[in-house]
Amino acid sequence: MRPYGKSEQLAKRRRRALELIDSGKRVKEVSRVIGVTERSIHRWKKESKEPLDESDRRPIGRPRRLSDEQLAKLRQELMQGAQTQGYTEIYWTLERIAGLIWDKFKVRYHPSSVWHIMRHMGWSNQRPRRQAIQRDDEAIKHWKRYIWSSIKRRR
Repeated sequence: MRPYGKSEQLAKRRRRALELIDSGKRVKEVSRVIGVTERSIHRWKKESKEPLDESDRRPIGRPRRLSDEQLAKLRQELMQGAQTQGYTEIYWTLERIAGLIWDKFKVRYHPSSVWHIMRHMGWSNQRPRRQAIQRDDEAIKHWKRYIWSSIKRRR
């Protein structure tokens, strides 16, 4: 579990612990002063002697089940629109995208997990604005300007 604090704050804490070790303090004493386990101090000492490249670090979280090529194909399918997949409306929902992923790649995702994929791809959550078909913008402007203003004045 990641400790509280920003990355810079945690790095500063690690540097402080290593400075105390270099000044001759014992690991047990440094761990008590810094507020971490002795095991963390030993790990920090080891990493300071043999720094890890980004490629050597363990990935955080579970690996993706869709490859980069599959994500590119998914993006192409989504860009074609929901109507090309047989839906009557033009918008995508998480449930529809989950179904598309299953149909194309045989990988099952819960709709709430699809949202993480969409964010990773740079897509945002947008909902269509629903308006009545019989909406008359001119009538609305007239009502707001003349009728509503006269109602307001009476109060």
